[in-house]
Amino acid sequence: MNKYYTKIDSIAGNVATLKASGVGYDELAVIEGKWGKSLAQVIKVNGDSATIQIFGGTRGVSTGDKVAFLGHSMKFSFSEDLFGRVFSGSGEARDGRGELTDNMVEVGGPAVNPAIRLMPNRMIPTNIPMIDVFNTLVEGQKLPIFSIPGEPYNELLARIALQAEADVIILGGMGLKYDEYLFFKNKLEQGGAMDHTIMFIHTASDPVVECLQTPDIALTVAEQFAIQGKKVLCLLTDMTNFANALKEISITMEQIPSNRGYPGDLYSQLASRYEKAVVFEDGGSITLIAVTTMPGDDVTHPVPDNTGYITEGQFYLKGGVIDPFGSLSRLKQQVNGKTRDDHRAIMDGCIQLYSKCRETREKRAMGFEMSDWDNKLLNYGDDFEKNIMSFSSNIGLFDALDLCWKLLAKHFEPRETGIRSNLCEKYWPKDQA
Repeated sequence: MNKYYTKIDSIAGNVATLKASGVGYDELAVIEGKWGKSLAQVIKVNGDSATIQIFGGTRGVSTGDKVAFLGHSMKFSFSEDLFGRVFSGSGEARDGRGELTDNMVEVGGPAVNPAIRLMPNRMIPTNIPMIDVFNTLVEGQKLPIFSIPGEPYNELLARIALQAEADVIILGGMGLKYDEYLFFKNKLEQGGAMDHTIMFIHTASDPVVECLQTPDIALTVAEQFAIQGKKVLCLLTDMTNFANALKEISITMEQIPSNRGYPGDLYSQLASRYEKAVVFEDGGSITLIAVTTMPGDDVTHPVPDNTGYITEGQFYLKGGVIDPFGSLSRLKQQVNGKTRDDHRAIMDGCIQLYSKCRETREKRAMGFEMSDWDNKLLNYGDDFEKNIMSFSSNIGLFDALDLCWKLLAKHFEPRETGIRSNLCEKYWPKDQA
């Protein structure tokens, strides 16, 4: 039986406080007045006082409005009918195709017990050389994309969604501009991926509380598909917007702020989402990639700083490309020894030479005279950026490895690469031998 209350003690921002007994944390409520009605959720219980977040905002809400507690946390319909659909951060349909009410599952909950997780050990091909060759994406991995605002991180996410091998793609957008939402929708439709994609979109004009719900709903649906044995790729953008929503709510609740105004539980809030990445024994998995924008390109900002302690590396987007020196996949060693026997050698050799190219460019900028070796490095670096680092490159892993060999052969002798002679004999392009 629902519990009804007709007096609200205080209203601040999207948060209201009232006297209520017998309610639980995360329990849903409906607040109703002359302005209409909206869902709300309990975010704090202190004795006989309950604090609720109002999904539709508090505009028009008065202290005399009626509040009904529903006795359960947020639920969302789960079925194969979700494919091709677009929903809001609160789970309401955005595509005009009606609401779904069958097979309701609770949103949120703890991460999977570590005791039943498997070590991620299967590569997810993306056809992006800077990922497949140099920072291989592993099934069940959790990785952020560190980027400054203005970099093409959404374009990178869209490419991964279209090209990665996955049974289900779930996109959670937080604080998106409307044109960003349309970009994802159009890109996935044009690429023929919407038939296995589900989108949960919170735009910048939507209530702040829905921003907090977006990753929870997306990951809950991902878990349900993973339990069925499906390989799920969950893409979230932007976790900094999520953290800013946490900050706004915590300030409204008059919580004591921590670093740069963020709540003290920022780490655990981020970790509870990232830790949803998992590999199940029966073949199901959740692979999580989440954009984290860094204000002022500051990696010590609380959001990227806390994220780095949780995740298994990062893709660092800089200058429109995945920077090989700022990026890291800590799990790549689990798979790149199983792909092709030259994978690790090419990965190390190409990056070492590109690093020397970077040093040579600095020497040239300072006016040093360039030797023949320096010119080799410079020409190699230009070709490497154009053919391997560019987002326009769309080739499979083996083709990418062969292309790396061709670039090496174009600019160097085998002995100059630092790669073992037996691999050079096996893979060095014959027309360059």
